[in-house]
Amino acid sequence: MRDLPRMLAVGALSTGAAALLLYLLQPEAPPEAVLPVRDSVVAVAESRPPQDARLVIPVEGVSPDRLRDTFSEARGLGRRHDAIDIDAPRGTPVLSVGASVVLKLFQSDRGGTTLYALAPDQRTIYYYAHLDRYAEGIREGQQLEPGELIGYVGDTGNANPGDYHLHFEISTTGNPRKYWGGSPVNPYPLLRTGRAIPHRTMK
Repeated sequence: MRDLPRMLAVGALSTGAAALLLYLLQPEAPPEAVLPVRDSVVAVAESRPPQDARLVIPVEGVSPDRLRDTFSEARGLGRRHDAIDIDAPRGTPVLSVGASVVLKLFQSDRGGTTLYALAPDQRTIYYYAHLDRYAEGIREGQQLEPGELIGYVGDTGNANPGDYHLHFEISTTGNPRKYWGGSPVNPYPLLRTGRAIPHRTMK
């Protein structure tokens, strides 16, 4: 029972947990015209995944040695990438890197078909962009398990046509309602020690 309304109906969540989740699922909309201001990078030593769990590599079939550190690469308008790109053929399954809750499904000019998820620590945000499409049945408020299928690699948004890849970000925030403007964390060293596993379909 990972669907929020069903969980509320059967009392699977405490009153406090339900109130927090309902609050988080009414976030402010990210400003498309303004790039998030990110003044500092969280040190790798301070950027452990929740509970020090090993993250799942978010593109099926990609081993750690195939990852490239594109975090500090320059992008247009003098901005830094603050993410890593993982190349894969169109339609390759995209997986949840860890236990989390889907905060927002969003169609973005830059990111195309995107998904924001909140980790159990209530401060770590996982962002998946340029998806070709979402996995069937994916919804806001859904609880995700590590390795769960959430979508498929694409080139939507401002990706060059045919440049199929997953743009993946990790950030930390003091306010999950502003999930798009946290402090960036380099995913590369975390995923280099991550797990490559087959995807799990939603129950």
